[in-house]
Amino acid sequence: MLVHEMYVHLYAGQQAALRRLLNPALPTLFLPAFGPLTLFLVNILHIISSPRKGASASIQLGNGIIDKLQAAHPGSNVIVHDLATNPFPHLEEAKLQSFFTPAESRTPEQAAAAKHSDDAIQEINDADVIVIGAPLYNFGIPSTLKAWVDHIARAGITFKYVDGAPQGLITGKKVYVAMSSGGIYSEGPSAGYDFVAPYLKAVLGFLGMTDVTVVRAEGLAIPGVQDTAVQKGLDSVTITA
Repeated sequence: MLVHEMYVHLYAGQQAALRRLLNPALPTLFLPAFGPLTLFLVNILHIISSPRKGASASIQLGNGIIDKLQAAHPGSNVIVHDLATNPFPHLEEAKLQSFFTPAESRTPEQAAAAKHSDDAIQEINDADVIVIGAPLYNFGIPSTLKAWVDHIARAGITFKYVDGAPQGLITGKKVYVAMSSGGIYSEGPSAGYDFVAPYLKAVLGFLGMTDVTVVRAEGLAIPGVQDTAVQKGLDSVTITA
């Protein structure tokens, strides 16, 4: 495989890592087919939305996914944003006005109002892989996670319209949704009540993040299923890059 053929299959941040091959400080790996290669260090963003901390299955599942990612990419960086302890405010007039005001034209008040959103979008842009913890609450996502989505969905910044059709502007990301639920929602009679996976896949895809894998720890309230639900979800995860 030629170097440029390898390049196009990499995450956005891994492409940046490839451009940093000239940095001798990065660790190297010798593969007979290619000679010495620099190991790709992946930037991982972990979004937590459950308030249950260590008892949360979505957090356990997300941490397990990150463990697998770090095993595949030793030395990779992990940024954790816990929405339960550091929530995003719900949108109100000042924030909406700041979103539609060019950065160079914002007042100090508008700049402060837009900071949560600007910082959240920067975190996503800096990440190669995003792991989103998403417990199913009343058939949907927690309000803290919805507030985060509202801050990253920005016209002209994370999406735009071209000839009347939407175009997502956040591309080259791999997303894992670490979803937990008391019942079984992946199939069967309750499948139609799952508004977590369909919503997140739709809104993330709208923003350009189309490579989304939903990993489920489900049946957490069902005897005989609950004890192995998280491990079953983890066992379904295969890191391919």
